[in-house]
Amino acid sequence: MGLGLVKNVVIVGGGTAGWMTAAALSTLISNGCKIRLVESDEISTIGVGEATIPVIRGYNQLIGVDENEFLRQTQGTFKLGIEFVNWGKQGDSYIHGFGVIGRDQLLAKFYQYWLKLYQDGQVPDIEHYSINTVAARKNKFLRAVSDSTGSPLSDISHAFHFDAALYAKYLRGLSEKRGVRRTEGRITETVLRADDGHVQAIVLENGERIEGDLFIDCSGFRGLLIEGALNTGYEDWSHWLPCDRAIAVPCESVSPLLPYTRSTAHDAGWQWRIPLQHRIGNGHVYCSKFMEAEQAESILMNNLDGKPLAQPRHLRFTTGKRKRAWNKNVVAIGLAGGFMEPLESTSIHLVQTGITRLLTMFPHKGYDQPDIDAFNQATDEEYAAIRDFLILHYKLNAREGKPFWDYCRNMEIPATLQRRMDLYRSNGRIIRGSDELFTETSWLQVMHGQGLRAKGYHPLVDQRSAEDIAAFLGNVKEVVLRCAEHMPTHEEYIASCCAAPPL
Repeated sequence: MGLGLVKNVVIVGGGTAGWMTAAALSTLISNGCKIRLVESDEISTIGVGEATIPVIRGYNQLIGVDENEFLRQTQGTFKLGIEFVNWGKQGDSYIHGFGVIGRDQLLAKFYQYWLKLYQDGQVPDIEHYSINTVAARKNKFLRAVSDSTGSPLSDISHAFHFDAALYAKYLRGLSEKRGVRRTEGRITETVLRADDGHVQAIVLENGERIEGDLFIDCSGFRGLLIEGALNTGYEDWSHWLPCDRAIAVPCESVSPLLPYTRSTAHDAGWQWRIPLQHRIGNGHVYCSKFMEAEQAESILMNNLDGKPLAQPRHLRFTTGKRKRAWNKNVVAIGLAGGFMEPLESTSIHLVQTGITRLLTMFPHKGYDQPDIDAFNQATDEEYAAIRDFLILHYKLNAREGKPFWDYCRNMEIPATLQRRMDLYRSNGRIIRGSDELFTETSWLQVMHGQGLRAKGYHPLVDQRSAEDIAAFLGNVKEVVLRCAEHMPTHEEYIASCCAAPPL
């Protein structure tokens, strides 16, 4: 049985995870619940999670954020998808665009009709049928036009690039207005209750003791409470995702302002490029078993589009997750709960779903184990599905003769991922769980983009003649192209609605 309401929530750590949590909780459970966030100005946050996926718009709506205002405050830009360069083999490029592709039919998905003709060499690549990818290639942008039903303009799906430090600052302002109390200070001790091992209080360097009913660990990789105090344990996935280092550096902006993130494969990892209004965020994720830090830094610095604006920062990580995201009265959110490289911009998404899940399973003071178990199971399933999607990029590479990529191509993969690849290879079928993050079109674009080819297609497609299908596909392609050509450039669109003041 529950023992009344949780009255005191203590969030340990600021940054994006801490302030996203504070903003959501203060908006939705402010009634009689005190929320306190403790962060140290001495501890810098990672600050590389600057690219997002469309679900963040749901979070922003939930906490009542005006999108243009948020973009102005965070130097934000729009994102239609991610371009993958050299991932299949040197010289390849494909875009994993958000949103839909073509128009699904009653009996089969749009892409199944495309597959039939593509296998016969009669139609171009899949990205010609998606407004997001065609607009991205042309550096165009427009938000979805809701009153244009049936038009590709109503299908545009967008996310954002923004400065993570400015986003945290923006959310802090909102949270403090909504009653969150911020305390600056370094935590030197965690006090556990003798009877059940729950966290009773944290103690700061200046001796202040802060008690709480529920503690939310947003302390980053260290996992100060979830690991430091409760020894929860960590599930290491680096045998599947072997990159374990990153170097981050900002550089000056260049024109044109691209409406997408770019990921470029290098000899032992990949480089990210995230265009903001005031700068470009760059980084090199690599595997230290196959490359030295000096070489990795040199590759990054030689592949910047503009002059570097800071010294490169070196980071270490181990891909994986905590064995339990919720342990006793501590819930880990963000990097404290686990880490997967930002290849598909999932870091901020995992913060968001952690918060949503916590609100769904918000505890009584008594803490019922079935609730905690359900929270942990859902977290495990979500992490595993995203993990498989990331492994897919590495497994399906044709960069032969490069030791890192040879390892990835030949490594054993989870059975869950092998089944998906086999299913697509046979008849182009893609089946996903109802709660999964990545859609069928996401799986399609990456599997096809990385060179996996379906041998067959859905047999019900043959109920329409090849001429009829060709006319249908041709019409979709032409309409998508016409719509994209009429859109403003990304730069023009930002200037019209959300240009940030100079920093």
